[in-house]
Order: sequence, then structure tokens, then C-alpha cells
Amino acid sequence: MDTPPLLTDREALIRHRQRATRAPELFLHEDAAAELDERLQEVNRTFTAPALIAAFPDPWREILPDAKVVSDDEVLDLEEGAHDLVVHAMCLHWANDPVGQMVQAARALKPDGLFLGVMFGGQTLTELRAALAQAEAAITGGLSPRVLPMGEIRDLGALIQRAGFALPVADAVTRKVTYETPLRLLSDLRAMGETNALASRNRRFLRRDVLAEALRLYFETYQEPDERVRATFEMVWLTGWKPHPTQPKPLRPGSAAQRLADALGTMELPAGQKPGQP
Repeated sequence: MDTPPLLTDREALIRHRQRATRAPELFLHEDAAAELDERLQEVNRTFTAPALIAAFPDPWREILPDAKVVSDDEVLDLEEGAHDLVVHAMCLHWANDPVGQMVQAARALKPDGLFLGVMFGGQTLTELRAALAQAEAAITGGLSPRVLPMGEIRDLGALIQRAGFALPVADAVTRKVTYETPLRLLSDLRAMGETNALASRNRRFLRRDVLAEALRLYFETYQEPDERVRATFEMVWLTGWKPHPTQPKPLRPGSAAQRLADALGTMELPAGQKPGQP
């Protein structure tokens, strides 16, 4: 079989992340780390051997100070069965093989260990995508890959099932951030290490006239009442457990001990028959 084309240019992504470390802007990581803390408290379990997969680990170390920290390389530096918690922190959206990343995380977990992953979802930067696409199409007559395509929550939820986790759950947290200008958003993306590292990207700089038109459209279309512009960031959370015999399992079809009508206190009628009909 032919090898599928790569989504991410890893060398470019690493360069962008290294550049971002000079003056990082990690408020979304801090926000997600606080969300992680809340989710772990709800689990009501003490994790003694956590692992953290992160490109910018500092905000996450405050929540998991004793975690083994590894980078999101294609092959994760994790020992099989060594951890009771694996957190994939805000870098899974760049993975060329996200299922492979989750399979490796599952392999690193002990039985009944917990996987928690957070990544940008499909609603992220919808405003920027639209402005860039409209401006480039109007001026050049074509489109270039400029913003990372990100998965929708339904598709991402299916991936965690494919990775073999039990009790899979996918949910999303959306953050609306406002900026004085769209240029400030672009500056923040650079400081997050989230600029264009697509393998199929145009290697030439964005034309000035296209950029100017995109900024104009952005400001004109997505201005808030306070004259700032908004940017959407959707964080999709993926949760799953390493299978274990003690975990709850769904009942087999037809194994219910009570009829639904009895539980609801209603009368069961044949299909098509209305109440009151003989």
C-alpha cells in the first residue's frame, strides 16, 4: 500500500516551537492545565506514576510535578505498562498519526490506567481561516494550505475508540479570545508555536496584498462591540481507560431485566397504535 502523505512537516514544527520559547505565550496551555486539574479531581483517584506528552511542559508541571515528561515524537519515549496516567497536552492536533500516538499511550498505561488528551478542534480559528481564504481567492484566484485542518469532535471521539481504550469520552471546551487587531492574534500564534507547519504549505511568504486584505476582512467581519476582534479556540478533550476486568461494561442487547415502559410508568402499545385506540 502507498504511504499516505504527511500532514505535518516535523522539522518546521520544531523550528516554530523553538522560536516560540524565546517569549512564549502559553495562556491557552495554562487554561487547559487548570481544566486538567479539575478533571483529575473529579476522577477521585491518586495517580502515582503519571506521564506527560507536551511540547511546552511548564504549565502542566504545576498540575503534574512528578510526571515523566516526553516530547510528542512519532515514537514516544514511554515504557510499556509503566504509568497509571498519560496526558497528551495540546500537541495531538499536529500528529501525523494521532491514533498511533494514542495506541502508544495505551501501551504505556497499566491496566485501568487513564488517558487524557487535549487538542485543538475543528472550530479553532474559524475566523482566520475564513478571512485568509476569502482574501486569497479574491486576489490570486486560488487557495493555499495556511491553517492546520483540525478534527471535529465526533471524528476525534472515534479515534480514541480505534486506539482500544475502554469507556471513551470526547467533549469540547470553547474559548473566545479578543484582540485589539488581527495582527496581535498572528503574533500570539507565533509565540504559541502554532504557525503554519503543514507539509503541503506554500514555502513562499504570504503576499502583502493578500495579508492586507485578510486583515481588513477579519476586522470588518469579526469585530466585537468593544471594537476588538474575536478568535475562537476549541479544545477537544479525549478520555479513555486501559481495559481492565473490573470496569463497567454495557449490557448485551435483550438482557434487560425490566421493560422500559414499566420503568417510565407508561403503557406499551403496538407500533402505529395511538392511545385510546382498541
